[in-house]
Amino acid sequence: MKPDSMPDLENWVEEYTGGLYSWALHKTSDAELAKDMVQDTFMAAAEKINNFRGDSTPKTFLFSILNHKIIDHYRKKINKPISMEDQQLSTFFGSEGDWVNDKKPSEWNEDESSLLDDEDFQLVLNNCIEDLPEKWNACVTSKYLMDKKTEEICQELGISTTNYWQMMHRAKLQLRECIENNWFQK
Repeated sequence: MKPDSMPDLENWVEEYTGGLYSWALHKTSDAELAKDMVQDTFMAAAEKINNFRGDSTPKTFLFSILNHKIIDHYRKKINKPISMEDQQLSTFFGSEGDWVNDKKPSEWNEDESSLLDDEDFQLVLNNCIEDLPEKWNACVTSKYLMDKKTEEICQELGISTTNYWQMMHRAKLQLRECIENNWFQK
């Protein structure tokens, strides 16, 4: 590309940010990660702008960079050690997916309606909810306290429905254990 016809990166940012963001969000289901990837894409484009010869469109050039960023993200994720959330879940289930004996849910012999009227129980429940990881807490409070629909929660948190149900399952397991330890065994 001739020096007098160098691409204008500012125009590219204005023209392609929306499309790049939509693609990154579609591929990652994480709004913050998608924003970061788009920003990283433009940073990489700025570094490689001298190599852009105009053989392809700016859109193709930028999407190529973004797709490499997405692939790199998932490669790193595969090699990443098990997260604390996964380690917490593994304390409930054995390698075959069945309950670990001392983590098996016990019978709750309480009348559900009387528990909800008990201020001490409500305090324990609220403390257990507050102890959940941030996104799990947001899922539980949005679903059960704010009575929001799954689709709305997923959109607000920038997560997929699969991720939502996984978080809800893990949150329920952790809540059950917390309530058993702090209410029924008190």
